[in-house]
Amino acid sequence: MSNQASEQLKQNAPRIMQIWEKRARDEVNASMHQNSLVLRNSLPLYLDQLTDELSTTIDRTPDRIASDEVESTRIGKLHGHERAGYADYSMSQLILEYHILRQVIFQVLEAEAPLGVRERDIIIGSIEQAVNDAATQFSQTLRDVQELFMVTLTHDLKNPINVIKMGTQLILRRLERGDAHIDVAARMITAIDRLDAMIQNLLDASRLRAGQSLNFAFEECDLEILVQDVVEDLNFTYGNRFVIVSDSGVRTQCSPKEIRRVIENLAINAVKYGAPNTPITLTLQQSETLITLTLHNEGNPIAPEAQSILFQQFRRTVSAEDKTGWGLGLFLAKSIVEAHQGTIEVQSSEGQGTSFIVKLPKI
Repeated sequence: MSNQASEQLKQNAPRIMQIWEKRARDEVNASMHQNSLVLRNSLPLYLDQLTDELSTTIDRTPDRIASDEVESTRIGKLHGHERAGYADYSMSQLILEYHILRQVIFQVLEAEAPLGVRERDIIIGSIEQAVNDAATQFSQTLRDVQELFMVTLTHDLKNPINVIKMGTQLILRRLERGDAHIDVAARMITAIDRLDAMIQNLLDASRLRAGQSLNFAFEECDLEILVQDVVEDLNFTYGNRFVIVSDSGVRTQCSPKEIRRVIENLAINAVKYGAPNTPITLTLQQSETLITLTLHNEGNPIAPEAQSILFQQFRRTVSAEDKTGWGLGLFLAKSIVEAHQGTIEVQSSEGQGTSFIVKLPKI
């Protein structure tokens, strides 16, 4: 069996890279800003690897094949990682680079005679695998960069917000009773708390996406008292629209801070998307093994196709696109409830309003 394709590729690798670079600069916008060394990146390594794959003199033992696959994947990921580090590169431009490389390889190797079926299949399969490896790593690296940015941003925002809140609280304490500015200062503190909650949501969502778990401190919780406390705070901002219907003595092991976030998120959603000036009912019930918290609001129903994306992060229904927030509240609520070994679901229909139903084990 001829070893001609492998030898051709080895001899013509510099020429292939030269032709590829010229075409890349003409066809891939992001490449125009890179010098040759950066632009070529790991592609010479890839050509060396492809040369070995085409060789008929190398003993292709199972161990050698496995080793080559590992090295090929490493090279593809290296290319994807490097490209993700440049702001100008997109996934489509990364893939285009490989398409150009495949065309150039065939152009050079078939200048005198067509390649055999074996050689063509090896080159096509190798390029396809390299594209997959590079694209996968490109996406992963971008996610890692975004997570790092998000964590850094949220951390850096916390300090000035705390300073503003402390200053506003100090001003509020020094105002005389009846001063017209008391209401303004109180609203400022409420707005700061809301902003702080949004930042915390971003931070927690970043942790969850990175595969980390949220830190919960479990203790015995009186959920009836917890619901009442949340409603008292919400009444200050949204008025006396909340109605509590509760069994007595509803207790379980939970993280009070996190379950409070769930209740607040669901209640604020009910205010945002429910019919204005209508009651929002929080119903707390228990059986021997289960605790059920239902938050119900009146108004237009959530379309069935929209219900399937409600609990996904950064996803918003069409009716919610003009509302404030990150689109993280329900995603985090679901994550928190599931961390308590519970479930959350939505029921919504015309004339019946919308209910979010949280079920927690009674421990």
